[in-house]
Amino acid sequence: MTVVARLRLFVGKGGVGKTTISAAYAVHRAFQHSRERVLLISTDPAHSLTDIFQHSFAHKPDRIKLRKGELFAWQVNAEKEFRAFLNERKQEIVSILASGSIFSEDEIEPFLDATLPGMAEMSALLAIEEALGSEQYSEIVVDTAPFGHTLRLFEMPANFRRFLEFLKFAASRDQVLAAHFGGAAGLKGEKLLGDWTARLENLLTVLRGEAELVLVTTPETFALQESLRCSRTMQNFSPPLGFREIVLNRAVLKATTCRRCRKQKSMTNASRRFLRQHFADARIHEAEDYGAPILGADGLEAFGAQIFGGKKARWKAPSPPKASLQLTGAHWPLLETPLAMVLGKGGVGKTTISAALGFQTRARTKAAVEICSVDPAPSLDDIFQTKVEDQPKSVLGDPKFCASEMDSATRFRDWAAEMKNIIDSATRSDRSKIHVDLWFERQLFEQLIDSVPPGLDEVLAVFRILDLLNEKSKRLVIDMAPTGHALELLRTPERLLGWTRLLLKTLAAHRKLTFVQDAAVQLAELAHRVRDLGKKLRDSDISRVYVVMLAEPLPDRETERLMNDLENQELAPHLLFVNRVLFAEDVGKCLRCRQTQAWQTATIARLKKQHPNLPIYVARNFANEIAGNRGLRSFTSELWQVA
Repeated sequence: MTVVARLRLFVGKGGVGKTTISAAYAVHRAFQHSRERVLLISTDPAHSLTDIFQHSFAHKPDRIKLRKGELFAWQVNAEKEFRAFLNERKQEIVSILASGSIFSEDEIEPFLDATLPGMAEMSALLAIEEALGSEQYSEIVVDTAPFGHTLRLFEMPANFRRFLEFLKFAASRDQVLAAHFGGAAGLKGEKLLGDWTARLENLLTVLRGEAELVLVTTPETFALQESLRCSRTMQNFSPPLGFREIVLNRAVLKATTCRRCRKQKSMTNASRRFLRQHFADARIHEAEDYGAPILGADGLEAFGAQIFGGKKARWKAPSPPKASLQLTGAHWPLLETPLAMVLGKGGVGKTTISAALGFQTRARTKAAVEICSVDPAPSLDDIFQTKVEDQPKSVLGDPKFCASEMDSATRFRDWAAEMKNIIDSATRSDRSKIHVDLWFERQLFEQLIDSVPPGLDEVLAVFRILDLLNEKSKRLVIDMAPTGHALELLRTPERLLGWTRLLLKTLAAHRKLTFVQDAAVQLAELAHRVRDLGKKLRDSDISRVYVVMLAEPLPDRETERLMNDLENQELAPHLLFVNRVLFAEDVGKCLRCRQTQAWQTATIARLKKQHPNLPIYVARNFANEIAGNRGLRSFTSELWQVA
């Protein structure tokens, strides 16, 4: 009997607990429906299913041991899945592209072996499509990447459709020539293109029609506002997408004498009203904050029963290892190099730390500062309390303190229009040094430009950094995307160099054409600029990396992987910020707060032991959210260093 799987995607800002909530839901469903198979898929490049289940996963669906029910989990390896998909069809794709262009199969094939933009999102789609097609699961639960890259996931089928149109046009060259000069010709790759089209339409139907979207958020204003922005973007899709259910995570539900918890309870009540106002048709679940991490299948089962089953959680929170810390008062570090990059898991406060570094540098050195966010879901608007756009604008009433948020869609449209004009003029007979107008090649290149996937965010961000670094009189802070996609950006300069080498080698065989000569000059100039950026990123006198984390077990482990990846790329962190830390005077006798503080202390102590020579700074968890002049002044009035 055919199994039609129910597809449910958990969506939210980075750091709101999507992995914990989606895992708790998957365990709960498997436990409640023990005769059905449930699959949990993580499509976030910075996976943490391994940490939350305390289980090592293979690169295919792996069974999780439960007291009852059948649950499988799959951490998607983006490059592995994409390569497997491409390698099966590479020769046919190469043949189609060669038949529709001036380039040979030998010239085209190396480009398909290169790392391409958008692999994470494409691989996520392939994993979902494979799981649906397997007919093995009654329900498929997807733990998505943070908002900006999840929106790219929903846009990917439409972009893939444009790429299919490009391939179909390339394959039609013989038919076009036959129509002009007589004869008959078939469509190259007709079966492959037909198969892909059918699979794409099926996936579009599921993602845009049948999939159930669950929003995960927290009571913090930043998380709520970003959820609202994401929802409005999804309403512009065709057909519009909306959230059927919402999970308000880290909710404080019980009255208490603790001042901090009373504040959190007040925020929970306010956020509940906000969600009912802006998401009137969605069912709201509340996930209580227990002050301790939810780890292992038993903890997730109890947590899922509380959130989705309305039951009281019968679960004993784990105790942290005993540890102590010695902290000394410290001044906020200043931006001492032309470029600073702030990295970390989603939701740890990268934007706040970026703003604080700029704020203190302006206050103490008078150096001009610009903060640029290259996160697809930026939040500079919230912290500076003003509309921040693609072009730099002054913030906080200071003409020498500027902020911008890269609008990759607009930048890509401008670049595409410029490229089309260049191609249009270069491929006409009076410019190309050949006796026929390259009409087909012109149309082919234009369709290729229109089909480029949204994974070009990282490439465009590199170009933006190159442009901003030319303005030598200011300190530049890059507020990066969450961990997985930030690492992709940092790998992009090397990849761009690889692409330019391939392009220059390929164009050399066609150097008699004027437009090829022009393209080669531009590529050589680009290669020089990108090579220079690669050197600057690794020069500690020019560029420094600041890592931000929260003192919690899951962010801690992801930060450890980030640090290792940075070391491998010769981009050692200059220092580490541990954000939102509770101090003894903040917690009083509250059991929840004391438990949270104990976990934070154990996490920071472990970190210091592993990185004894790395400066570690601790920022207090302020009761109010950090925004505007007053908020940043309060936030930067103190800082502590781990001795």
